[in-house]
Amino acid sequence: MMTGGNYTTIDSQKVSGSVPSVPDPGHTTVKFAESNLQTFPPSATQGKISGGSNPPRDADDTFSGPGSSSDEPQSGGWLHKFTVGAYKPFFDVDTSDVVDRLKESLFPFRGTFTEKTADKPDLYGPFWICTTLIFVAASIGTFVTYVAHKWKKQEWNYDINLVTWSAGVFYGYVTLVPLALYVVLKYFSAPSGLVQLFCLYGYSLFIFIPALCLSVVPVEIFRWVIAGVAGFMSATFVALNLKAHINSAGERSILIIASIFLLQLGLAVVLKLYLFTVTV
Repeated sequence: MMTGGNYTTIDSQKVSGSVPSVPDPGHTTVKFAESNLQTFPPSATQGKISGGSNPPRDADDTFSGPGSSSDEPQSGGWLHKFTVGAYKPFFDVDTSDVVDRLKESLFPFRGTFTEKTADKPDLYGPFWICTTLIFVAASIGTFVTYVAHKWKKQEWNYDINLVTWSAGVFYGYVTLVPLALYVVLKYFSAPSGLVQLFCLYGYSLFIFIPALCLSVVPVEIFRWVIAGVAGFMSATFVALNLKAHINSAGERSILIIASIFLLQLGLAVVLKLYLFTVTV
């Protein structure tokens, strides 16, 4: 070491020689403790959660049934008949179901309507068929009467009673006749579902919608033919679909079927006299 003035010189060899060398430790293996984290979804069933993508076993199946709802009170007994939920399943149909049943009513000789609707009869179709018939009957009857009066240059007045009369005929017929038939069949030990009878009679009136539209033709014979054909198809539709069921009533079955057929024809005659006929 040399000291001169303010500078100090250190021998680099001596300094390097005094520092010990660090040996190469080589490869060191580091081990980690096993993690407590679990993969998702778990491979095995734990608790109430099952493996894979399957839903829990205790999942809420409230909406799996056709007529249940979590927001509706569950009431039993006869009081349940006065709740909206009791009739909700009878309106649970889509457009394709209603269209298929309307087509079935136009082919009365098949007699398969009751079989196809046995599991799921509806009241949606009968309600709208009767409602449509009321407005069609009122509008067609008013239009035909108006044209007839104007053709003869006579004064014309709108008759509001045509709407109320049509509503009473169609709603009353599709309600009272199935109800009476339900009591008769139950008396003869051949009971049938009341809702199914409502469904059958409701769809049987669909043929009268195009018949009413054709009544605008101012030919009386043509109107009688249209009313007769519509009545015959409607009566055949009801009678054939109930024939297999009513046969279990024994000897009285032929009388019941004939009464059903004639009653439906009577409806067509009433409609012809009050809706298909235009007098000036």
